[in-house]
Amino acid sequence: MNARFGWKGGVPGNVLITGARVVDPRQKLDQQLDVLVTEGVITEVGPVGTITTGDSTTTVNADNGILMPAFTDPHIHLRTPGQEHKETIATGTKAAAAGGYCLVIAMPNTSPVIDGPDLLRGILARASETAVIPMAQTGAITRGLAGTELTEMATMMETGAAGFTDDGIAVRDAGVLRRALRYQAVAGGVIALHEEDSALSMGAPLNEGVISARLGLRGQPGSAESTMIARDCALARMEEAVIHIQHVSTYESVEVIRREKALGTRVTAEASPHHLLLTEEACSTLDSRAKMNPPLRTEMDRNAVIAGLIDGTLDCVATDHAPHSDDEKSQPFEDAPFGTTGLETSFAVLYDELVTPGLISLPLLVERMTSGCIPFGFEPPTVAVGQPANLALFDTRAEWIAGDGGWVSMSSNSCFAGRTMSGRISLTLAGGVIVHTAEATQ
Repeated sequence: MNARFGWKGGVPGNVLITGARVVDPRQKLDQQLDVLVTEGVITEVGPVGTITTGDSTTTVNADNGILMPAFTDPHIHLRTPGQEHKETIATGTKAAAAGGYCLVIAMPNTSPVIDGPDLLRGILARASETAVIPMAQTGAITRGLAGTELTEMATMMETGAAGFTDDGIAVRDAGVLRRALRYQAVAGGVIALHEEDSALSMGAPLNEGVISARLGLRGQPGSAESTMIARDCALARMEEAVIHIQHVSTYESVEVIRREKALGTRVTAEASPHHLLLTEEACSTLDSRAKMNPPLRTEMDRNAVIAGLIDGTLDCVATDHAPHSDDEKSQPFEDAPFGTTGLETSFAVLYDELVTPGLISLPLLVERMTSGCIPFGFEPPTVAVGQPANLALFDTRAEWIAGDGGWVSMSSNSCFAGRTMSGRISLTLAGGVIVHTAEATQ
């Protein structure tokens, strides 16, 4: 077992992927090429028709495909331990493979909370037996996510923690967070922050605005997020610490992060597909699949998040994959839990809604979808000779309806369910192992 992730592994593949449009901005690739994988390693990248292979190599004709480095997700929930009726390590990582991912980083807000080295060691051991792709695990910042007593961050880093977060809850006490940032200098590891002033958000089920007023429901003001980001960036700057801001959703938040980066604050940030593509209007029918935290915001906020992703204020895409059972999500809107799944639809929906209309270039989207691992100390995948084959092939002609025929994930609470997608991941390799093929989702 790798000290920093768990994965059951598999037999390294021998595959020739021929005729695909190969897109890898880190290698300055955007052209039709052949790529040869031998025993799980990329051994040749060359013009179409120039690579010869032996009988043991499987050839994949990808004339209609886009071949990219497989994606990495810094923010998912695998509900293990304690909530396996929603998702397991096996089903969640299989869903990730179906979405083109080669590495996911799981949150610690489980039952019990992963707030000590023994629990962390146990999860990584379980992942080494069942994870379809490599899975890294964060540890909690505070014991039990209670926001008061710091965890054994240094010991958890030695055990293999990817970083630290109290995700789902903000570290409300600035003094506690400051101590954590100071501890980081000894322990190492990025501190990832869910930014929400609960005195302002008050657990409200949607954004404070036109829709909440029309429905007669309490709303969360955007300032509940942006003011906490400003506070935490100031603390990080003061302590020369490293922080990562999770699921940014407002115009003001993007502006704060942009300013802090200009000041030299060591901060990275992520955007989620639902905040890039949807607005509070999706809540107008009280569909609980559109209930997430932070909530869907206004069109101005959505455009600001897109702009931040384009200019690098926001460094990466993170799904915040948050599975819930049908029974839980079928409750009234106010009572249903926050969260949407996202691993299976992320690239396809962003390709349709951002790349196809020309709002963002394909190479830039690929860069942002492969960069989520960087703040947590992992090297991003790349299409280069000598590198492990972490590859995702996207079939641009494989039209499908999201959720039609079921999901790979155990849960169906996708805010993109029912949407027609113009393409689909048809092949994923992680660590040189074929972990997903088109047949797996047909």
